[in-house]
Amino acid sequence: MDATLIRIQPSAPEPIYRQIADQVRRLVASGQLQAGDGLPSVRDIAAHHAVNPMTVSKAYSQLETEGVLERLRGKGMVVAANAVRPKPLAERLQQLEPALREVAQRAEELELPPERVLARLRQLMEK
Repeated sequence: MDATLIRIQPSAPEPIYRQIADQVRRLVASGQLQAGDGLPSVRDIAAHHAVNPMTVSKAYSQLETEGVLERLRGKGMVVAANAVRPKPLAERLQQLEPALREVAQRAEELELPPERVLARLRQLMEK
């Protein structure tokens, strides 16, 4: 994995460390990251995204505490062996629920027709 796989939105209301942690969790849940896969160093992510290294370190530490990542001497942070198990569809959808609720609320506020919003979502997902 390289630092470009992580997307950070500095203007988002969610703290950057949480954005990083949530994205790593999703990559593990979807199977894009497998047990033993290495993560970019704190320094690499911080430099690529122009964020404080302590922010990245906080995300990694949280994931390590949760058992998603483990620190291997000489290799850095890797996906923990016990963290990688295929997640049921319902569990993966649950991770998406807050974002879907936010989109639904904004679409309603903008008085957008649901079929147009869904069509656009489909376009984005098919990229």
